[in-house]
Amino acid sequence: MSAEKNDRLIWSRYYSAFIPAPPGPGFFDRLKAASGAIGGIAITGLLCGLMLGNGVAHPLLVAPMGASAVLLYAVPASPLAQPWSVFGGNVVSALIGITIARLIPDPTIAAALAVGCAIAGMSLLRCLHPPGGAVALSAVLGAANGAPSYMFALVPVGLNTALLLAIAILFHRLAGHSYPHVAPKAPSAHGTSDPAPLLRTPPSEEDVKEALHAYGDVLDVDPADLQVVLHHAEVRAAERSHGTLTCGEIMSRDVISVRGSEPISHARQLLHSRRLLSLPVLDDAGQVNGVIGPLDLSREGAQVRDIAADPLLVTKDTPVAQLLRPLTSGMRREAVVVDHDGKLRGLVTQTDLLAALALRA
Repeated sequence: MSAEKNDRLIWSRYYSAFIPAPPGPGFFDRLKAASGAIGGIAITGLLCGLMLGNGVAHPLLVAPMGASAVLLYAVPASPLAQPWSVFGGNVVSALIGITIARLIPDPTIAAALAVGCAIAGMSLLRCLHPPGGAVALSAVLGAANGAPSYMFALVPVGLNTALLLAIAILFHRLAGHSYPHVAPKAPSAHGTSDPAPLLRTPPSEEDVKEALHAYGDVLDVDPADLQVVLHHAEVRAAERSHGTLTCGEIMSRDVISVRGSEPISHARQLLHSRRLLSLPVLDDAGQVNGVIGPLDLSREGAQVRDIAADPLLVTKDTPVAQLLRPLTSGMRREAVVVDHDGKLRGLVTQTDLLAALALRA
């Protein structure tokens, strides 16, 4: 390694130690968050000015709304950015700040007490929101010209927050984000309340909560979100550890298939007589264009192609680990192995996957 490259590497590590690259959304998503915050603050200020008769040129905004906008648009999945945390945190902190300012004449003591009591109040009411500390401080600092009015908690704080929240909800709906955020859960393919099989394995929700409690420090993450992230990390680790095993090594090669132009009764007879759960469907050119199983026989149609489902196509070189997710989702029973021309070469079923992983383990 040249001395110049070595110096760049050292400086890169030094820089990363102080300013680590945050995981998650890429640069484009950050730009969308920035544009959302611009629109949110601008529209909130405009509507407040019009509603209160100040006019477009004199928007009525309080500074902590800028901090609320960072949470609402940049980290909408954070527990601190959910609607009750945002609205309750800001309004409760404003009420506490006003009360402290009325009771304590010394501004320094009042400022300290307002922020501390705001944190305690938000924690008790489960609406912790960092900008709430700034709202409480603003209430105290604004009392220099006399005792503050409790109307400050409603206008501008409550009005600003409500408008900013409404705009954020609309923005995230249009952007395809989940807000108010709900931790993603892969639904059961059978319409039951059970999660997908991969999500039934440890760690459980209780395991995650106990681990967070034992960690000691407060983490800005929802336990349900953390559980999903841990499951995905485990699946990726399993995919990596089994990455050398390919579909060509474990597939069935003597595969029974059926032509799409044949009657459904022929497919039914094959499935029952051969005790099959999966039957690849070929077109007249011999290419795979579907797959049927016992459940597909209940569909209406005259020919096999009328009831065939879309197949999951893989090649002989596809790592078996890539089948973990689709074949454990409950939606797929098999992966059809084809060559580069789409011709049938083999079949990998859930049983094949289970046997391969069990032997590897």
